[in-house]
Amino acid sequence: MSFIEVQNEFMAHIREPKKNNKPSDIEDRRMAIYRDLFFNNIEGFVSSGFPVLKTLYTDTQWQALVRQFFSEYDCHSPYFLDIAGEFINYLSSDYKMKKHDPVFMLELAHYEWVELDVSIAHEDEQALKLQKTAITSSALYLSGLARNLSYQFPVQNISNHFKPEAPSAQPNYFVVYRDEDDDVQFLATNAMTALLLSIIEASDGATFNDVCQQVLAHAPQFNAEQIAQGALVTLNAMVERGVIVTKNQD
Repeated sequence: MSFIEVQNEFMAHIREPKKNNKPSDIEDRRMAIYRDLFFNNIEGFVSSGFPVLKTLYTDTQWQALVRQFFSEYDCHSPYFLDIAGEFINYLSSDYKMKKHDPVFMLELAHYEWVELDVSIAHEDEQALKLQKTAITSSALYLSGLARNLSYQFPVQNISNHFKPEAPSAQPNYFVVYRDEDDDVQFLATNAMTALLLSIIEASDGATFNDVCQQVLAHAPQFNAEQIAQGALVTLNAMVERGVIVTKNQD
């Protein structure tokens, strides 16, 4: 047997010991150390990344969920910090929900993960703090340290004592961002703010007037003056938090 074949046999047994025999020349006591080490590392990172989600499962159910992720999913990143993101990718692609999984499982997991995502995000070297007086005359960008999000379920309130069975009547909007002290902040917003930020995010470098025109196209019940006034108030608040920035054009 070639070295690569031995490696594959070793890896297959580590990931699914009940389905794949261990290499014949390694005693089980030694294999058990590897089995526990690899799985416990993954389980630890997943548990610390999704503490609320974990409380919604029994220990047996949670171990089975992490084991399924560990055995079925091929992670694309070798870094421990990316394990939580890989878990999100697994839940949103390969995973088939079970009867005991909460209907809001994926949304809650994403809401918990985004705090880590923002905390380790790399700041755009071209990003510049925007002065409030320059909002109407500058190119506008959503900061690379901010996320404009919406969820069907009230993920911010979910706990072992509150498990909604149906989506909210209206979406739940948030901006998650990293402040000047490198602390991650969660800010509840509304539909108009979410629309405004989504337009800026999709139209890198759009001007204030361009953004207002696009908002007006989505919300014809308001006139241009109302849109401009509301947009300016909202952008002032977002600029103050560093959610909206401009960029060095050199």
